[in-house]
Amino acid sequence: MANQGKSRQPKYQRIADALKSAIEAGEYRPGDRLPGENDLMATYEVARMTARQAIGVLQSEGLAEARKGAGVFVRDFRPLRRQGIKRLSQEQWGNGRSIWAADIGDRTLEVDQVAVTEQPAAERIAHVLGLQVGDAVCVRSRRFVLDGKPVLLATSYLPADLVAGSAITQKDTGPGGTYARLGELGHKPVHFREEIRSRMPSQEEADKLQLTMGTPVILVCRTAFADGGNPVEVNEMTLDSASYVLEYAFDA
Repeated sequence: MANQGKSRQPKYQRIADALKSAIEAGEYRPGDRLPGENDLMATYEVARMTARQAIGVLQSEGLAEARKGAGVFVRDFRPLRRQGIKRLSQEQWGNGRSIWAADIGDRTLEVDQVAVTEQPAAERIAHVLGLQVGDAVCVRSRRFVLDGKPVLLATSYLPADLVAGSAITQKDTGPGGTYARLGELGHKPVHFREEIRSRMPSQEEADKLQLTMGTPVILVCRTAFADGGNPVEVNEMTLDSASYVLEYAFDA
């Protein structure tokens, strides 16, 4: 039965599975060039479109990347293990460390495309923050680039009157970031809620994250709450799904 199921697979999927098995076995290592369309056409006696679809599967799953004029190569970017609980502990930001320190180790992280503005709250943001639609919110948007690869877009929304005059309204929020500054303002986050879903990216998201065609994004919406259950921040994040492993470790 298993062989029958496999035989019903499209040819391009069987070729993609063979290439994935070769990658897993170490026949092709990170940075190695994979067989091109002509090679696959000859080896598997298939049409060019079938060979192209097989390569496309590996690209959409984040296993391979095309380099203009050079071919398709095994991706040498190591997925980022996002430790969803550890990274938000007060032990991280409360001691002046970035919450990213729990994830990246000695890897190189850059934050670019930083913009801080004041805008009227949209309905979805006002609802979560307990504001009226149109109330002023401080909006912090930025892009995170790990080892030269864009991996995350993030936009945070905070009540403008809550953070007025603080470093949160500046591009550089200082050691410990936004959560440390909220603590200094008397609104230390004590509880977080994250909602996760997935979809295909918009063209703007695909461009900013440099996504290959067919790669979905993971959407994480995090709300930070201070004492008394008061929401103090909403952070809408867009993650390159091929760049992440989401890890949640907790006691039974």
